[in-house]
Amino acid sequence: MAFAYSCDSIESAKEKIQELRDLHPKAVHVCFAWRIGVNNFEDRYSDDGEPNNSAGKPIFGQILSFEITNVLIAVVRYYGGTKLGVGGLINAYKTAAQDALEKADITECVEQIRGTIKFDPANTSHLMSMINKMPVEIESHGFEGQLHLIKVAIEKSASKEIINTFENSPLYQIEILK
Repeated sequence: MAFAYSCDSIESAKEKIQELRDLHPKAVHVCFAWRIGVNNFEDRYSDDGEPNNSAGKPIFGQILSFEITNVLIAVVRYYGGTKLGVGGLINAYKTAAQDALEKADITECVEQIRGTIKFDPANTSHLMSMINKMPVEIESHGFEGQLHLIKVAIEKSASKEIINTFENSPLYQIEILK
């Protein structure tokens, strides 16, 4: 049985593995792999007593193949009386992980940078026209004194160009939030 979980921390991945062990106390192996993070990945895989690199590594290979992150894949194995051999184990764990990922709802998340744009309300129409052509999401509107301000989420992949556009315009002030 293969399971795919969204996990954003090593702690949550470890909890899911323990839950599977608790749910399947008679299972012989709970092999797994995870990749946590966005730019700096924390990777781990475990054969859980199977021959070296026959379980965790093939599971991890599917994470790499699907090009996903913040994921845990665990395969629970009960011994069925048939000796698969190392090649058979590799194929079984790879196929189980692949099947779990094919059936999973994978959500694509875009890394974003948050910021605030301040401007004269008379420039609202011009600003909205600009923003509608950019990978920018407006999160909120407000006022600060006489200035209008909007909080935005900018796709990180386009952030330098967008930030430069606003920094080089005398009509707008942009502040990137840390």
